[in-house]
Amino acid sequence: MNNEQALQALAHLIGTPYEPSVKNTIAEITGRTRIVGPKEISTKEYDPDRIHINTDANGLIQGFSFN
Repeated sequence: MNNEQALQALAHLIGTPYEPSVKNTIAEITGRTRIVGPKEISTKEYDPDRIHINTDANGLIQGFSFN
């Protein structure tokens, strides 16, 4: 699944509260295992399979980024 397909598949999660268990849901949907939640530390190296979960100040999922 490429990044564009992943964004489309995860669109239903935008606006929902972030909980650590959502990482499992994202892994099941996308088949990717490197998923970084908000405020979690990750390396700066480029990893095309990594998904970052972006949230707002209230902890609601605002989107996803790939790097």
